[in-house]
Amino acid sequence: MDKQETPRQQKINRVLQQEIATLLQQAVREGSVKNLLVSVTKVHVTSDLSIAKIYLSIFPVNDAKTYIETLAENSSQLRHDLAQRMKNQLRRIPELHFYLDDSLDYIEGIDQELNEGSNPLMNPEFLDSRQKK
Repeated sequence: MDKQETPRQQKINRVLQQEIATLLQQAVREGSVKNLLVSVTKVHVTSDLSIAKIYLSIFPVNDAKTYIETLAENSSQLRHDLAQRMKNQLRRIPELHFYLDDSLDYIEGIDQELNEGSNPLMNPEFLDSRQKK
């Protein structure tokens, strides 16, 4: 996100996030998929509102890539369902591009490194190698 989003983009992001989350949760329930948790963490629409980048957090993580691929294959159907739900709010529904949001894994990695690895906050001697001389 290089440029600042307009208030309109931000509003569309929020509405799309809610509607897509609802559709995905409904699909998981109807598909009677057991032990799958999907949440829409972020949505970013382009300035011309033609593309929506949808970031998903999926648990269990080992099935995440397969689930993202399945969503990409069925994005036209999801877009159609979204259009039916939002026909009074948006004239054109953007193309849907799905991405795995791995920010929680990244944070967990940092947390693990701070707790178990070479944490310079707890062990100041690790900073010596980084000091300017």
